[in-house]
Amino acid sequence: MVTAAQPLPAPSLPRAARVRHLGPNWYAAVMGTAILGSAGVALPAHAAGLRAVFAGAWAASLLLLVALLAARALHWAHHRDRARADLLDPAVAPFYGCLSMALLAVGGGALTAGKDLIGPGTAVVLDAVLFTAGTAVGLAAAVAVPYLMAVRHRAQPAQATPAWLLPLVAPMVSAALGPLLVPHLPAGQPRETLLLACLALFGLSLLATLLMLSLVFARLVSGPLPLALTPTLFLVLGPLGQSTTAVAKIGDAAPGVVPAADARGLAVLAVLYGVPVMGFALLWLALAIAHVVRARRQGMRFAMSWWAFTFPVGTCVTGAMALARHTGLAVYDALAVGLYALLAAAWAVAAAGTVRGLLSGELLAAPRRAPVAPRPVTGRTRSGAAR
Repeated sequence: MVTAAQPLPAPSLPRAARVRHLGPNWYAAVMGTAILGSAGVALPAHAAGLRAVFAGAWAASLLLLVALLAARALHWAHHRDRARADLLDPAVAPFYGCLSMALLAVGGGALTAGKDLIGPGTAVVLDAVLFTAGTAVGLAAAVAVPYLMAVRHRAQPAQATPAWLLPLVAPMVSAALGPLLVPHLPAGQPRETLLLACLALFGLSLLATLLMLSLVFARLVSGPLPLALTPTLFLVLGPLGQSTTAVAKIGDAAPGVVPAADARGLAVLAVLYGVPVMGFALLWLALAIAHVVRARRQGMRFAMSWWAFTFPVGTCVTGAMALARHTGLAVYDALAVGLYALLAAAWAVAAAGTVRGLLSGELLAAPRRAPVAPRPVTGRTRSGAAR
């Protein structure tokens, strides 16, 4: 008796093949989760039980970082063609700055939110390792990505997006988190060297960001971004909030490290620089929210770009708290609490969307081929869907 052949079960996808389209933009999830904890412990007042929540957020970011580093290593080992194509893609290469910021955010969080879990000594060692690695990667990205954009990508100003800021902002994150390590170095030249190095990183990133920001703004006033890229407007908040945090942290660490007159000058700079920059950050936040509301009404769907709602807002939380310390004004305390509520809501939405996308397989699927003549309101993302 002849029976019909039964269909064979679909072969399971090899582990290496699952990460073929895992891009460097995934490090944004680590950044957003880490700052959920580190910004939380910086708030003016919170219940003792919340410290455990903030520590848990930091621990989750550490686990995410380890998992992503392993997955990205697998990506480079088995899919070098895809990795090389990512480096030569002007839409993807800037996200290599996220690797640096993920390392720095988890390292800095160890000394703020994570020290209750792992102990102060372990936190210092972990932060020192991740700060060193993150700063080295950030400086390399700040040079390599603009170089590739000039000689290989040949990107046009009309293609500018806020993502182009990412490799240039990474040194600013080092500038903001480096002062945490200053008290743990030997007194004298080691402390002063690190503090002034952070000030140099602040200047490096600030000037480079200002140059790139002019291109981003020129692109924006010529027309709205594609729907899927609209959340990246929040990335502009990153250098604004992080630079405010950096100059304040440098001022906090300066007494006893640099001459007294210089320390007083840095404390004054924290206010003279931070207050107007935070004002511009709030203006940009309102503009970005308006664009996102418009895009959502026009059908913007979830993509990994939604993680742009998290880390940049978190830097504004730490920036507002820094201004609260240096000015003594309660309004900055209230601003920090309000921004943190926005951060927590944004993280919950981005995390839920990421989990759904992973379970469905959409986020790790190959990008769909864009249509020959896309409508102006659509865009193509690395999350694997054309919006």
